Amino acid sequence: MPRRAGLLSTAARVNLLLLVVSAVFSWSSLSDRVPEFALTKIEESDIKDDSGKEAVAEDDADPEDLEVFYPTDQWQTLRPGHLGACRLPCDGLLSSQSSLSWEAQMGKSSNKSFLSGESLHMPQALAQQGDEQSCSRAFQAGQAVPAGSHVRLNLQTGDREVKLPDSENGKSDARKESRRKRLGKVDVDSTSFTSQELKKALAKMKESEKAERKAHEEEVRKKFRPIEQLKEEFEKLNVKMETDYEIMVKLISKFNSSASTLDEKVAALYDLEYYVHQVDNAKDFLSMGGLQLMIHGLNSTEAKLKEHAAFVLGAALSSNPKVQIEAIEGGALQKLLVILATEQPLAVKKKALFALSSMLRHFPYAQQQFLKLGGLQVLRSLFRQKGMETLHVRVVTLLYDLIMEKMLLEGSQHGDHLEEKLQQYRQVKLVPAVVEQDWCAVVSNLLAMPEHDSREKVLKMVGVLMAFCRERYRGDQALSTTLGLLRSEYEELAAEEQREGDKDGYFRELLGSVNTIIQELS
Repeated sequence: MPRRAGLLSTAARVNLLLLVVSAVFSWSSLSDRVPEFALTKIEESDIKDDSGKEAVAEDDADPEDLEVFYPTDQWQTLRPGHLGACRLPCDGLLSSQSSLSWEAQMGKSSNKSFLSGESLHMPQALAQQGDEQSCSRAFQAGQAVPAGSHVRLNLQTGDREVKLPDSENGKSDARKESRRKRLGKVDVDSTSFTSQELKKALAKMKESEKAERKAHEEEVRKKFRPIEQLKEEFEKLNVKMETDYEIMVKLISKFNSSASTLDEKVAALYDLEYYVHQVDNAKDFLSMGGLQLMIHGLNSTEAKLKEHAAFVLGAALSSNPKVQIEAIEGGALQKLLVILATEQPLAVKKKALFALSSMLRHFPYAQQQFLKLGGLQVLRSLFRQKGMETLHVRVVTLLYDLIMEKMLLEGSQHGDHLEEKLQQYRQVKLVPAVVEQDWCAVVSNLLAMPEHDSREKVLKMVGVLMAFCRERYRGDQALSTTLGLLRSEYEELAAEEQREGDKDGYFRELLGSVNTIIQELS
């Protein structure tokens, strides 16, 4: 009887064991039928409510309201003491050392898993033996873990635990771990920054920029003194910072004062020339009556005053139409021509020619008046006066600029504003007057000058006059001889330039001008 009882108890144990095994396999087969994880798929019964309408998903939580939990390669406790729906109905059949483990899955477009004890469902469980020591860090409901983290239910403690996934070779990624320790938990996953973390980072960047800006300002303050300090120091030295207008008023007063000496007046004119070069200062100079003073100064019996008055006048007239109009209406053109036509020192005539050039350039009305007053004859007389050789090239350069000025305007596209100016230039008969007064010979004779710069300017003028003086030049044997000598000289100089590596040098350009004139005369 005891033997039969023992056999029955053994059979009962075998049957019980078979029952347990069949229960485990039944649970495993049922779980294999559902390939999706509960974390990534919501059942249709959960999606629709009793009325048949689809319920709004509750996992669209604002990331700003969630605290991100960053696991390590060791198991960490998620929410101790609360299993919720994750407790298995057959947990009593498992060993007390067993635990449930699964990987937290999420959608492709999400970078976080949101876990809570009430919403977790575990469709598949794997009984594992684990002796890993879990951390005591608590994970509250509503927290999130990075995508791909391993999550398991520890049946011994009833806690959910999480850790980072293992690398392909089964070991933790040491490089990521070292980076996590170095940068902190914010930088473990570059795609898991919250808005609060970004705000903190931006605040640190702004603080850094402010610090750098303050450091730069301090460095500038050390190098330079503020303008207020400079003004105080100037006041102590009895030096007052004045505007250009104030300075010009003082200079004009000094020039116009009968108490000033000749040297003081000359010094005042010398300083005025510097200021009136600027267009705005020249207009102010006109408004304060300085222009008329300079025109009257051209009649002075003192050569130095006459010279510097013409110098200031030329500086104010340069590219300033308003001053040009006032000057020609004030009789400046006639006074300048008188200086050039009479016996005057070379320095005075230089400044008078400078003022005349400033008045005529880009001012067709002044050019027309210049021809009416016999200005070409006055310039032609300079070639007959002794000691005026330095003025010859300047006169040729002035005539070349005036002729080219009109030619360039006629060859440009005409707008409404240029048509009126072109009509004014058409009334200026400069080229016929030049040819009539035999400037062709006067210009060609200047090619015998030794300076290369002077030759360059004369060659340009000969090239411009070629269309009007071709027959005159063809019969000029002296011109042909001079051109031949110039070609030989510049061939040697151009060859020397080329040997030195300068293929497009200055003398090669001059040689090209000479060859062009020779070809047109042949």
